[in-house]
Amino acid sequence: MMSDFDWIQQTIEHRETGAVPYNFMFSPPAKQTAEEHYGQDLEERLSLPIRMNAPQSPKPLYADPDRYGATITDEFGVVWSTSKIDRGSPIGPCLPEPDLSQYAFPNPADESRFAGLGDWLVRQGGHYRIIWVGDLWERATFMRGMESILLDLVENPAFVADLLERLTEYILETTRIVLGLGPFEGIAVSDDYGAQRGMLMSPAHWRRFVKPCLAQIYGLAKGNGLTVFHHSCGNIVPIIGDLIDLGLDILHPIQPEAMDILSLKKRFGKDLAFCGGVSTQDLLVSGTPDQVRREVQRLKREMSPDGGYILEPGITLQADVPRANLIALIDEARRRE
Repeated sequence: MMSDFDWIQQTIEHRETGAVPYNFMFSPPAKQTAEEHYGQDLEERLSLPIRMNAPQSPKPLYADPDRYGATITDEFGVVWSTSKIDRGSPIGPCLPEPDLSQYAFPNPADESRFAGLGDWLVRQGGHYRIIWVGDLWERATFMRGMESILLDLVENPAFVADLLERLTEYILETTRIVLGLGPFEGIAVSDDYGAQRGMLMSPAHWRRFVKPCLAQIYGLAKGNGLTVFHHSCGNIVPIIGDLIDLGLDILHPIQPEAMDILSLKKRFGKDLAFCGGVSTQDLLVSGTPDQVRREVQRLKREMSPDGGYILEPGITLQADVPRANLIALIDEARRRE
């Protein structure tokens, strides 16, 4: 059997590998359900070929209110609600006005961010290691508030450009530091641009404000021989060609309610690998285990020709996925025929 590294690398290179690789991300309730069935240490139990990690934050991705209280503040000064079932919500923007003159950005070189990450890279050798290096537009929406930042695109464009450039510098420095910790295979950027039926901003605004920043981030990664993995929820079809031009390797998570993954493969499949595609909004929540298994079989069958596909749900597995459906998804994904 080929190594995890070869499995993912050959998939990205659009070479058929026989079995389709897979990946899963779990919210705390879904993780508990999976651990009750498969045991602790799901990465090993499920033989996940991709291993992901990220620099630490005062606000962990999942902040339990029993430990952190009703709210928690991240390193940028954004106040979040806490939750037992998901990542919570940004409820206190740190930039009430479109002005950075009195704002102090956090230090990307804070040693606490990288504690243990070098050791993790060593332990995960042989797997396909991807490091989440930050969020750009999405971070701006947290700091300013979604409605305000969208208005700023028109009313305060210089502020938006300045904010995104400062955030780009933060991500670039984070990436440089991680590059010094040890070898790994790729970076991941989390940056939602889409709603269910279209983009949050116009493609023209995206190309003016976001694309130049991504060019710097992707460029640093590609210049160091790294794969680029980009997470963006929703329908972002108008800019997929732009992402390819910048050097994107893997697009995630391809929500089937927002984009047709088979259509994307026909249109962009020679230049891009896709990770995702299993419905978490409808099928996994309200379908039957047999329906889940059939959909996984269909995606493996129709997306596997010429490689370029990693099977995963269209978003992190949530608390509303029934146990039987979660097990059907995982078992069928792992099945090698």
